[in-house]
Amino acid sequence: MADLGSTEGDALTLALSLGPVPPMPSPAERERLREAWGWSKRQLADYLGVKRETIWAWEKPGGSTPRGAKGQAYARLLDRMRRQLDDTGSATTVNEAPAETLPDTGADAEPSTPATHAPQPTAPPAAQQLAMELPDDVVEMEVPESDPAPTVPIGPVPFDDPDAVRDLPDGSMRNCVRCGRPTSILVGGEPRHLYTAASAAVAPPCWATTLASALPPASPTAPASAEPDAAQPVTAPAPPAPVLAGPPASAADQPVPATVRRARPRPAAAAFSDGPLAVLEAADGHLVAHLVDGRVLDCPARSIPALATWTLDKTHLGSAKLHHHGFDGDPLVVLTAGAAEYLGLPPALEDRADLRLDAKHKVVKQIIKAGWELPYRGFGPWPRVFQRVQHGRRSVQLAVLPWDALEKRVWGDTVDQPAPEIARRLGLYAERVITPRGTTGVNSHELMASVRPKTRAEKDGETGTWRSAPVAGSLQGPVDPAPPEALDEHPLIHELFPDGRPQSEALNEEACQWVRPYELITPEERAQPMVVGLDLITAFLAAANNTRVGLGPAEFVEHPRFDKRTDIPGSWWVDLSHIEIDPRMPNPFTPSGQRPTGPAWYATPTLSYAVELGASIQPTKAWLRPDNGLYLTPWYARLRDAYLATMADLGVHIPAKGEELDERAFLKEMARHKQGDPGAVALLAAIKATAKSGIGKLQERPQGDSYIDGEPWPALKRALWRPDIRAAVLSRARVNMHRKLMKTAELTGLYPLAILTDCVTYASPGPSPLDILPHTADGKPAKGAFALGVSPGSVKHQGTETMAWALSQLEQGINIANYIGGGNSAIDDGE
Repeated sequence: MADLGSTEGDALTLALSLGPVPPMPSPAERERLREAWGWSKRQLADYLGVKRETIWAWEKPGGSTPRGAKGQAYARLLDRMRRQLDDTGSATTVNEAPAETLPDTGADAEPSTPATHAPQPTAPPAAQQLAMELPDDVVEMEVPESDPAPTVPIGPVPFDDPDAVRDLPDGSMRNCVRCGRPTSILVGGEPRHLYTAASAAVAPPCWATTLASALPPASPTAPASAEPDAAQPVTAPAPPAPVLAGPPASAADQPVPATVRRARPRPAAAAFSDGPLAVLEAADGHLVAHLVDGRVLDCPARSIPALATWTLDKTHLGSAKLHHHGFDGDPLVVLTAGAAEYLGLPPALEDRADLRLDAKHKVVKQIIKAGWELPYRGFGPWPRVFQRVQHGRRSVQLAVLPWDALEKRVWGDTVDQPAPEIARRLGLYAERVITPRGTTGVNSHELMASVRPKTRAEKDGETGTWRSAPVAGSLQGPVDPAPPEALDEHPLIHELFPDGRPQSEALNEEACQWVRPYELITPEERAQPMVVGLDLITAFLAAANNTRVGLGPAEFVEHPRFDKRTDIPGSWWVDLSHIEIDPRMPNPFTPSGQRPTGPAWYATPTLSYAVELGASIQPTKAWLRPDNGLYLTPWYARLRDAYLATMADLGVHIPAKGEELDERAFLKEMARHKQGDPGAVALLAAIKATAKSGIGKLQERPQGDSYIDGEPWPALKRALWRPDIRAAVLSRARVNMHRKLMKTAELTGLYPLAILTDCVTYASPGPSPLDILPHTADGKPAKGAFALGVSPGSVKHQGTETMAWALSQLEQGINIANYIGGGNSAIDDGE
């Protein structure tokens, strides 16, 4: 077999040594072979780097004749399919038209080399990785078929000089001096990739895999020494859809380029056939990996570096990107207590302040000595190990369960479950939300960035070079807060207000926490036997949908004109104290529900609601963000779908579009849904926590006892440290609730007794929400008021108590919305 070397020159030599092109079958036979092989038109198109419509044109009766390099690759692929299907008895002979022969065009041909795999006797080849993941410093792009690929050397950059490789400032991109494509790193002072791409004509999705899998059959005269070693079998049944087998173990051990150019994304099922994660446990003196689909793999690793190498080289773990301009997710390996001990980790972290393993620990030394690296945060409950120079994307995420990697208040007893059950729960979260990377707040921000990636590749029409361009509606990097948006600890506040900032100078958009004064509870309300609590489902998530937020820095404006129609996000200095609100209602302009005492800073949704109430407002100054968009909408959509799917798993009916909700059935389903699958219950809590903590983390405060007030903290360097976005969402959540309060009062004459964030309580003649919720004459829920339902923004039954209990609490000023569910909502998070 020709040597699959690690340089582009070797690849060209291999291409030039290819023999004649096999005859092209008729269109009907092309379609038959593809279907017998188990591929869709899309899979074949992705593999060949063409459009799906091209495959359709090639297969239709009287269709076009495939030509050029891709036509030849197609002919060899069909020939290999035919031979392997014939050998396995899966193909049947059909009468076909005379075969078409493609002209041999020299350099586009492929070598006459023995096949790398013998066909399996009982099934088509197992799924293998069709294309390699791009490393962090490479921007994935779609390459036009007519665009010639660069032919440049492939090889690692020496790391003798510690300054040889460094990131470009501010995450900017420049064109590589070798291949002309965008890169975010400097190598020896020049913009370059750590590895550069092979020619697309020589290297389809994964050049080693493609060349090895499309070779002609073995020659009977080939020397035995040319035969590769057989690939090691995976300890699992092959997936049902057969795809081309990858290179043998001997070829996979060869260095391969890190930036393989491809025109279409690879089929995710083939690339990550082992799922997004594995849960590792020690059994009988060795490690076993439990996959999300119930399969088990033997893991020979005895150290963290060996585990990372095994994960990347011997498994197909990982997750497909969530946006076509994004990147596929790193594999996650979860370590149970037994696995952590087996790999030399202590049972608990001694450093309880920073939650990091000591840099002198033997495990950290093993990682560094083996050529792996750790982020600056070190080795904690969610460590990531990576290599900068290797073949393909070399990064593995770990989770150390005995170090409290999974928050107990969110995941419940998940850590105490058997490894297969842990894999199932985390696998469902990965499938519906994102592969876990840390706390639910961290996961939430990872999701925001994954569904709204920062940049994309763009070709300059004049120069023909590729450059990095922003993705519309995304955050491009950290921006400074406007003075009213900054926390008291922020360096900006210490500079502007050395003696302390007045409370009125701070933007105070928070959720409502209000108790109606005891003397304002009417005799009619006191006479009611019950108090019913309504809980708004994922209120913050619902408020994030279609909320316009700033994408760039704020600009100061004197005497701005507020126009509700433009909805420009920002912070406005205005006096809303003159607006009259019924005293039995909370004031919508303050989190406490009390009337403002004078001018203050407000977010745009609050001002919009003031105009909606008919008020005349005249802001005197503002910090506005003209560059804005609906950044959180795709994040909302994914979490909404995850929430609804999980509720359906727990037996709650999700009405189809146009279908009316059976309210009584819904209340029964909600009353028993937490008695369903414990894994789904834990997943539901994790999804809700992801939504809520993601909004809270936008204003992360300094961590640790060593923080000095007024000094910057690490969170300020993140693009998603955005207190203004948090303020906009909380402002909208509060006014959304107030709007429903007003409509409910208008239709029923009912006024709330107490409110806590997303729970509101009412006096009621009966124990059910149906006793107080407004309906139309035909029995349908009234529009604009609170309505039962499972979708974000609807309400469910939080709990019922007696009026006597409520009055005894309210008389003391206690917020009964915190306790009406039978627990403490401030601690239980409304669960």
